[in-house]
Amino acid sequence: MAAAGASNLPLSIPGATSVAPLKIGVLISGSGTNLQAIIDGINDSRVHASIELVIASRPSAYGLVRAQRAGIQTLSLSKEVYADPIAADRLIASELLARGVEYVFMAGYMRMVHAPILEAFPNRVVNLHPALLPSFPGAHAIQDAYEAGVKVTGVTVHFANEVYDDGSIIAQRPVFVQEGWTPDDLEAAIHDVEHALYPEVVEMIAEGRVRVCENGKTQVDGLPTQPAHVEVDGTRFVRHGVRTAGNLAW
Repeated sequence: MAAAGASNLPLSIPGATSVAPLKIGVLISGSGTNLQAIIDGINDSRVHASIELVIASRPSAYGLVRAQRAGIQTLSLSKEVYADPIAADRLIASELLARGVEYVFMAGYMRMVHAPILEAFPNRVVNLHPALLPSFPGAHAIQDAYEAGVKVTGVTVHFANEVYDDGSIIAQRPVFVQEGWTPDDLEAAIHDVEHALYPEVVEMIAEGRVRVCENGKTQVDGLPTQPAHVEVDGTRFVRHGVRTAGNLAW
C-alpha cells in the first residue's frame, strides 16, 4: 500500500505551519471509527486538516454515515467496480486529485492499493495496522497476536506501498496484553490506541514533521522523549534503546 520511491527531501517543510489545513482523503470499508477519530480531532482543533472526500469500498459501510453527518463528501464503490482493481484505483485517484487531496489515509480499508493511487500520491498514502509490524501482517493481526500469546502487541502507522502491510513506518505504539484478556478485550485495547494515534499522525504530517529519507526509512521531527519505564497495572516495563521514527524499542 503507499509510496515506492524514497527521497531525502521532506514531504513538506519541517516545522512550518501552513495557513490552509492539510487536504486529505480517507479510504474506509466498515464502521469508520478511525475516520471518526480524525473528524473529532479536526473538530477539536487538535488536527489541522480538512477531509475532502471519504471513499468506501462497500456502499453499506457505516463510515459513510459518519462522513455525511460531518458534512463530508462521500463516494462508495460497488464490488462490480472493484472487479477490475486497477480501473477502480484509477477512479479513486482521479476523484481524490479532483478535490485537491494532498495525503490519503487508509482507515480500515480492506483492499490493496495499486499503482494508480501510489503514483498519484508518492509517499503520501498512509495505512493503519493493528499490530507492531513487521509482526502479524494481514487481515487477522489481532487474532494472530492473541493466539501467539504475545505479551506486547500494538499499532503501526506506515506509508503504504505495493506490498500488503509493508512500507516505511511512521509511528508505533505498544499495547500490553493483560492476563485473562479475551480476544475482544485485546481488540478493544488496540482500537483505543488506534483512535488516539492516528489523529496524532495526521497532525504530524500537517505540521510538516514527517519525511521519507534516501534509505527508505521515515524520519519524524520533534518526537517526544520517552520515559525510562512504563507501568501497567503495577507491572514495571523498562525501556531499552531509543524511539526513532515512531518506533519503541523495549
